[in-house]
Amino acid sequence: MQQLFVIGIGAGDPDQVTVQAVKALRRVDVFFVIGKGAEKRELVDVRTAILAEHADQEYRVMEIADPPRDRSVPAAGADNAYRGVVEDWHERRAELLERAFEEVDGVGGILVWGDPSLYDSTLRMVERVLARGRVRFDYRVIPGITSPQALAAGHRMVLHDIGEPVHITTGRRLREEGVAAGQSTLVMLDGDCSFTEVPGDDLHIWWGAYLGMPDEVLIEGPLREVERDIESRRAELRAAKGWIMDIYLLRRTGPALPQ
Repeated sequence: MQQLFVIGIGAGDPDQVTVQAVKALRRVDVFFVIGKGAEKRELVDVRTAILAEHADQEYRVMEIADPPRDRSVPAAGADNAYRGVVEDWHERRAELLERAFEEVDGVGGILVWGDPSLYDSTLRMVERVLARGRVRFDYRVIPGITSPQALAAGHRMVLHDIGEPVHITTGRRLREEGVAAGQSTLVMLDGDCSFTEVPGDDLHIWWGAYLGMPDEVLIEGPLREVERDIESRRAELRAAKGWIMDIYLLRRTGPALPQ
């Protein structure tokens, strides 16, 4: 393979693909897609729809089966067995990508949900492939619209209050660290509705699932008033589709929500 494009494609809406991304994907001969099984086939279908919408050249899609990952080890910290499990999973993914790259004589492409820089390991795996030394290629990263951006747009809101920071974290760390005063907390990768474990009656939540897709769902309100609604709606959606991708913002508001 001569060159690889790692292309951020937004949260799922073909209209979120940037002009820069369209120009890049039109240069690709082979797109590598890591499939996640029949339950998440819709994720591959969305990528296919994006290519059908924007690619005007001849290309082929090489689908790679995602290697199994041990999910019995809890994510209890950065320096524990969980990190080793993820490292092993990334290494096996990199091995599969390496074999696929060896088969291509031309330009390859990987379509990444949102942006490759935010809670995505594609770039780490590409670097692993290069470090192994068997395949040599140049690669470029094309930024994409992230799910935090799509969440903010869906709710017509700003991710931070005036002069305050935004903290981006995971569900596990939210349970451990909570929400600091004067700090908006954006939570990704939360499979356990961790917001229900955060104490306080002054929290507001902006939640969204399947952002950028036709079945996008948005719920917003005082956390204690809407948390059960979100929890039950999330369970219904996951049961119906077999998978869910969601994200939410928490902010301590005091007696009234800032205008």
